[in-house]
Amino acid sequence: MTNFLGNLSNRYDLLSENVGFSPFQKRYLEEMLSILEEKEFLLNQSKVQHQEDTEDLLAWVHEMKTPLTAMKLMVEQIEDTSLRKKLENEWMRIHLLLDQQLHNTRLAFIEKDNRLEKVTLRTIVYKEIREFHSWCMEKGIGFQVEELEEEVTTDKKWLAFIVRQILSNAIKYSHQNENIDIFTSVDDTGHLLLHFQDYGVGILQEDLPRIFHKSYTGTIGRESVQSTGMGLYLAKNAAQKLGIQITVHSKRDEGTMFTLVFPTENEYGKLLGR
Repeated sequence: MTNFLGNLSNRYDLLSENVGFSPFQKRYLEEMLSILEEKEFLLNQSKVQHQEDTEDLLAWVHEMKTPLTAMKLMVEQIEDTSLRKKLENEWMRIHLLLDQQLHNTRLAFIEKDNRLEKVTLRTIVYKEIREFHSWCMEKGIGFQVEELEEEVTTDKKWLAFIVRQILSNAIKYSHQNENIDIFTSVDDTGHLLLHFQDYGVGILQEDLPRIFHKSYTGTIGRESVQSTGMGLYLAKNAAQKLGIQITVHSKRDEGTMFTLVFPTENEYGKLLGR
């Protein structure tokens, strides 16, 4: 019977070949083939439905961008400074949530979607800082940024998304009127490191091992209605697919440092299968 079960990979040939099955074995095989065919049919249906749902969701997110852009233009015309800042912050929250949903949907297809090219870190970081201008103005948060003239080979859009999630996290948990430091270094093995240091509330040690888990908000995160627990999860997964490591060091009430560890050129070659 072991050999009988072991040959199921060639199941459609078993019934047509004279392999000496007993009537019971033949009937048993027919039943198993029927179950497997039904399973494969349902699995294919599920794959098709999942693909359609993914395409519908992507289309919906892109459709949402049009009214959001219009809202942004309207908000900028409001003369009441206090009201404008509040609306800008709410707009930013919606924008970030939609952005997370878009990249969550695309993450499964990142290998097909990414485009590796030379990217200057300064270009990525400064663009993302500008996106958070209104939020930073409200909290009085500034940035101390080094030259960041180094180039890395990566996907520009996905790296921007990763930086966006880290910056959002740093701004969210920084105190009023604090700075966030952004700088680079090189480790002993030749890896380029991009650091994001804030001096905010920090992360509890028991939360550190789980901050990249899906939907995990942590002790501090649960105190904030703005926390979904998705940003760092998506950033970690996207980084792994690009060969980038994310490390974090933190101490409660002293701040947090997130670090992106970029692969070397040789490691990029392995990533690309060269």
